[in-house]
Amino acid sequence: MKRATRRKLLFLAGFTAWLITLWVLWWSPVIYPLKLFVVLLHEAGHAAAAVATGGVVQRIVVTPDQGGVCYCPGGNAFLTLSAGYLGSLLFGAIILLLARTRRPPPRDSSTLIGVAVLALTALYVRNTFGILFGALFGAGMVALRAAGRSVHVAVLTALGLTSCLYALLDIKSDVLDRPHLESDAHMLAELTGIPTVLWGVLWIGLGSLVSWRLFRRALAEA
Repeated sequence: MKRATRRKLLFLAGFTAWLITLWVLWWSPVIYPLKLFVVLLHEAGHAAAAVATGGVVQRIVVTPDQGGVCYCPGGNAFLTLSAGYLGSLLFGAIILLLARTRRPPPRDSSTLIGVAVLALTALYVRNTFGILFGALFGAGMVALRAAGRSVHVAVLTALGLTSCLYALLDIKSDVLDRPHLESDAHMLAELTGIPTVLWGVLWIGLGSLVSWRLFRRALAEA
């Protein structure tokens, strides 16, 4: 068997193993911190879009039931509302790409994520649970710096895959399964007149396309 073929098979095996692990342990405490991290990414997406379009971020709340709210008045409402689900998808894609780059090395990427979580928490998170989670998660990512490259690659891959998968599942749950829920898509529907479900279909389609392209790129580079 050629070396390149062996690497691709190993990549597929690892990818499949992680998806199975996510499926089996989805409701377990093992995956819980990763899901909360995606919630924080979701709210960070809102915050970034608000600031970029002239708004302000008053506070972010992350709750134990995997809920989150970003209070960010001003700015462009359309872009700010769209940047939650799509933002967590984008961040997940970036993390996946960082897991496979040599520059910056994965160790630096893990540290940067930890520092970013700590900074976001200190600046904007204003509820006790959210502050505790952000501080522990951020510090844990920084503390990983002493680990080897393979550990950082595994952690970044896990964060990126979970971010992409959870964002897609969240859109399905909040938008398609419960279109009456006061979600980002519901508020966009009120703003634009375009039905909530259509926003959900659009976001899932876009997210699936991005995820597929990332998978193909990773497989080609394996």
